[in-house]
Amino acid sequence: MLDFDAVVKRYGPITAVDGLTLQVRRGEVLGLLGPNGAGKSTTVNIAVGLVRPDCGRVSVAGRDPANPGVRGSIGIAPQALSLYMELTGRENVAFFGRIQGLRGKHLADRVGWALDFVGLTDRQSDRAGTYSGGMKRRLNLAVALVHDPPLLLLDEPTVGVDPQSRNAIFDNIKALHADGRTIVYTTHYMEEAQRLCNRVAIIDHGRLLALDTVESLIKTHGGDTVVTAETDGGPVRVQTGDPLRELRRLQDTCGLRQFHVQRPDLEQVFLNLTGRQLRD
Repeated sequence: MLDFDAVVKRYGPITAVDGLTLQVRRGEVLGLLGPNGAGKSTTVNIAVGLVRPDCGRVSVAGRDPANPGVRGSIGIAPQALSLYMELTGRENVAFFGRIQGLRGKHLADRVGWALDFVGLTDRQSDRAGTYSGGMKRRLNLAVALVHDPPLLLLDEPTVGVDPQSRNAIFDNIKALHADGRTIVYTTHYMEEAQRLCNRVAIIDHGRLLALDTVESLIKTHGGDTVVTAETDGGPVRVQTGDPLRELRRLQDTCGLRQFHVQRPDLEQVFLNLTGRQLRD
């Protein structure tokens, strides 16, 4: 559905995307996981044709995303809100629907659907500038959806939102995935990638470090489980591939009083791949 082949993008001395080769499968949610400045937003902007790569090739269903005929198949919710704060919620969605060529009853129906889908029907007549941060993010998603695109690019869609709006956005993404949409989801929140994505691409300094399912990434790059315990002989910390066996051994040999088992996660995967924390 979306293919990157040896894509490079530089801004002066900074290489924002460094030889990215990546295939997004039709109907999957692919997470781009990395810290701020990793190149995620540049990758998204290249995918929709807003930024041209210095070298390499990008295609959407085999076609150049800069082609006007391709843009209608892509919906983007950028990290920087693409909203007009002086317009109402409905006016914002309708404006972007018209840009995509929607008119008349079809436009009205799609605007109504998008606002209802993100839960903003009751606030559609209010100016976007009066919305909370979470509501603006949801309106941003409605704008991306109004023309019914099969490919969605969501760039940090939960930045600055309250827990209620965050969960609502999660529910929206799950529903879109169930409907067969292809979704690229950028985030620097490990728990979001684990919760929503079929596969995760770990990116740092513009480079793709690893790409696989969450389970496979953890199995391959996460390292051992860490068991910390209080025993009759004092505190114990052990790295092991078999925590249950280790706990039984401690119980039999040391007198186990209490314990904590920390299994590897995507945060640990990122640390092992880069030598630093995801949010450093």
